[in-house]
Formats: sequence, C-alpha cells, structure tokens
Amino acid sequence: MCGINGIVKLSGAPVSVEEIGRMNRALAHRGPDGEGDFIDGAVGLGHRRLAILDLSKRGAQPMLYAHGKSRVVVTHNGEVYNFKEIREELKQKGFRFTTETDTEVVCAAYLAWGVECLKRLGGMFAFVIYDPQKKLLFGARERLGKKPLKYFFDGEKFIFASELKALFTFAIPRKLDLEAIDEFLTLQYVPSPKTGFKDISKLPAGHYFLLDMNSKELVVKKYFDIDFVNKRTLSREEWKQELETAFEKAVKRRLISDVPLGAFLSGGIDSSAVVVFMSRISPK
Repeated sequence: MCGINGIVKLSGAPVSVEEIGRMNRALAHRGPDGEGDFIDGAVGLGHRRLAILDLSKRGAQPMLYAHGKSRVVVTHNGEVYNFKEIREELKQKGFRFTTETDTEVVCAAYLAWGVECLKRLGGMFAFVIYDPQKKLLFGARERLGKKPLKYFFDGEKFIFASELKALFTFAIPRKLDLEAIDEFLTLQYVPSPKTGFKDISKLPAGHYFLLDMNSKELVVKKYFDIDFVNKRTLSREEWKQELETAFEKAVKRRLISDVPLGAFLSGGIDSSAVVVFMSRISPK
C-alpha cells in the first residue's frame, strides 16, 4: 500500500511544503520507500511510497506526466493489473512512456479518455489527478473499494488522504457522527460515504469525484455497479472450468511485481487455492 494526500485552497491561498509534509508523516507507515510532494500555488499533493513496480526514482510520486501541451500530476495508491495492455493501446495513439509503472499509464489514460478511463482500468486503486489546464481535481476508487480515500470539503478548502489521521493534521472540526457509530455497532463497519465524523466523507467504491476549482463545485458520481440482468446457464462441469479459468487469471494478474511475493495463509480453501495457483504460475 501507499499513502496519498493533498489539499486545494479555493481561496487562492498558497499551500506550503510544511502542510503536505505533516500529512506525509501521518501516513509514513503506509510507504517506507519514499516521500514526495508537489506544490502549485493553491494546490498541493503528497505521497508515501511502497515500491512494487519500477523500484527506481522514476517511479516516485507525485508523478508528473506530459503529452503534447497537456500536463497532469497524480498521487496514486494501489495497482492497475492490466496496465501493460492499456499502455500498448496508448502507444498506438502516440503516447510515450519513460517508466515501467502503472501510475504513468493512469495519467496517460486520463489524458486519452478523461473520466471514461475508469471503465478500462482493472485493479485495486485510489488516485487523485490534478489537471492544471482545466483547473480540475479528479479522484477515484476502484470497483470494490479496497484502497481508501477520505476527504473534507467546506466550500473553501478540499483536503483528501488515505487515512483520517492525515486530515487531522489540519484544524478541521471533529464532530462525531452518531448515526455512523450506530451503524458500526450494528453492522461492524461504517457504510460509505460516512466515516464516523460529520463533514468528513469517504469516496464510495466504484465512484469518482470532480472538483472544479473555478466554480468551487464538487461532484461525486458512480461509474460502476454490478449487473444482474444477463443470466447464464451452464452445467456443473462448465461452471467448474469457468471458475478455475477466472481464478487463475485473477491470481496471475496480481503477481506482476518487481519485488518478492508471498502469501498469508488462514487455513481455508480460498487462501490455499491462491497459493496453489501462485506456485503454478510464478517461480518467485
């Protein structure tokens, strides 16, 4: 995992390196391999890195990416498993790449397709992209919401981070949300977009946000939902084969790494099956 954070001051006041540094330090446990910041006037992005792909400094974040006259900056947590296929498609469109990271592909995909890029990205991720030309902040979580993204917005400043503790490096209200606490005690988790604190939200899984810095408008939209319409009728043996094929594909995608791989075994069928397929696919 990595730690992402940032702030936009819609009043136009400058963001300081110290402000991003405080948030980075609050997320240090999420990324022991590096720390970075990006400041552009009233916009600041931070990152704590756990290096998985392209362990060189080229993979450091926040990452700047340019294509033609367009330029974007991203802070990204997670992995996009199909980034190699997307990268080849983008190369055919004239995009160039200087790293072996999936993060660079996320930037290029945004420049190629806008928010529609989310329909092409497969993986577990949370990222925020700053588009200085459009004065836009674009953030998203993948379909199942494995990677966290929480934010505070009061109309004048927008602060986001992987964890609440980074948000609390700023003097923002800490008002308990009693409904969220009731749901936690009842359900054993807090449903999105609640977090346990009023005025602090978590971006729901399969959603993205757009913050227009000109209009000061924040829009949150769903881009994915499960489709139960199409029904399939297969025999028991066909379902077994289909499941095994899908399972193997899923495990193989998650073995893309420039560091050693391992697994935690709970003793159940699921974790044992994962290790069986790992041993078949990878010598690592």
